[in-house]
Amino acid sequence: MNNDRAQATNRQLRAHLPHPLLAGIRRLFHKLRGAHLARGVVLFAGVHLLRYPKKIRIGSDVVIKSGAHLCPCNNQANVSIGERTTIGFHTFIYASTNIEIGADCLIAPFVYIVDSNHGARLGMPINRQPNTAEPIRIGNDVWIGAQAIILSGITIADGAVIAAGSVVSEDVAQNTIVGGIPAKVIGVRK
Repeated sequence: MNNDRAQATNRQLRAHLPHPLLAGIRRLFHKLRGAHLARGVVLFAGVHLLRYPKKIRIGSDVVIKSGAHLCPCNNQANVSIGERTTIGFHTFIYASTNIEIGADCLIAPFVYIVDSNHGARLGMPINRQPNTAEPIRIGNDVWIGAQAIILSGITIADGAVIAAGSVVSEDVAQNTIVGGIPAKVIGVRK
């Protein structure tokens, strides 16, 4: 892709941002709550930084669209998002340990990223069993399609593509395209 076309694509992705004044007021509100928001972060109306906003770190020029939830679930958990990443409408990111998303990522609407899981042993009701949690790391330049689910303990390497509707239950190698339930390799970026 030539540079002019790449710039046009980027403009298309960011063509319908909220008014800068409104976005600035939302950014200030969340900064006052303790969230670490770098320059140029755009939060649409209806973005929820939940429970422990002081444990959320968002890099410069990130766009987070309406209905997204970012939630460090306890005071030891962290959510970090790298520069120029876009988080789609109604995407949920829930960390019990650590969720790290790199720079220049595209995360489509309705994606669910959670680093914990419920116990399910017989002999005790599930709602009384302790959760288990393992960090999630998503590299740079990753594209995650709509309604994908990223499960606990997963690493998605730089340049990977996750097809829409996939359930990622194993690590994804660099520049690999995965899809399905559970997600399997379906291609490689060229």
